[in-house]
Amino acid sequence: MALRHAFTGSPARLMGSVCILVAAAALAGCSTTKDKTLTTGSIPKMTKPVESMTAPELASAAERIGSAYERNPKDRNTGLAYANILMMTGRNTQALAVMQQVAIANPADREVLAAFGKAQAAAGQLEQALATIGRAQTPDRPDWRLYSAEGAVLDQLGRSQEARDRYRMALDINPNEPTILSNLGMSYLLSGDLKTAETYLRSGSQQPGADSRVRQNLALVVGLQGRFQEAEQIARQELDPQQADANVAYLRSMLQQQNSWKQLASKENKSDNNTN
Repeated sequence: MALRHAFTGSPARLMGSVCILVAAAALAGCSTTKDKTLTTGSIPKMTKPVESMTAPELASAAERIGSAYERNPKDRNTGLAYANILMMTGRNTQALAVMQQVAIANPADREVLAAFGKAQAAAGQLEQALATIGRAQTPDRPDWRLYSAEGAVLDQLGRSQEARDRYRMALDINPNEPTILSNLGMSYLLSGDLKTAETYLRSGSQQPGADSRVRQNLALVVGLQGRFQEAEQIARQELDPQQADANVAYLRSMLQQQNSWKQLASKENKSDNNTN
């Protein structure tokens, strides 16, 4: 889920943190069978999608899937599932090592190459990630997920216009796909255009199939514009209380890097009073 990890530091580092979230959101959509692989074959069954798990639930799932991976490290689906959940728990170096092995065993598998690119990007190997994603893409059968993934990495490299071109190429193939709209919105956030960012993120959040990550990105953009009460309402949507509290705490930490939480709340309260 997009607001799972907290970051600290200057506003410049805030932008770097957001960029990582863009990559995570985009590349998590590369696999059309990712969620299914978590509930089939030798992989332990999950009680809920990994994106909606709490930190303890993720740790437990990582332990169980890790045990399955140790029993059969050559199993493609287990490797994909294990690398994905490792990244969700912040173990990016280990996830990359797992995906390197899976990619060696499946050098022509587009889904594996896409996941390998995701792991490289999460580990900070951005140029290598671009090359890997490029190998997975084929001109005669272009994949919108790979265009969106490529855009996410380009955003991290500061090549925003190229990134947005890739997102729009992805939208040409799959119009109104919420993850693409979310990544396009976050691209505008990185350049400081919060209004345009909100437009795309709000559109993405209203599409069928939009998940919590899209709404959490919208909450961040709304909060950065000083509308915190609205942002908190968005951040708490469709989550259990523990997850909602964690997301709101993350949202506060992100906003405090830009401005004081109290100043934002005071600004919103004054605005409300002036309209009454």
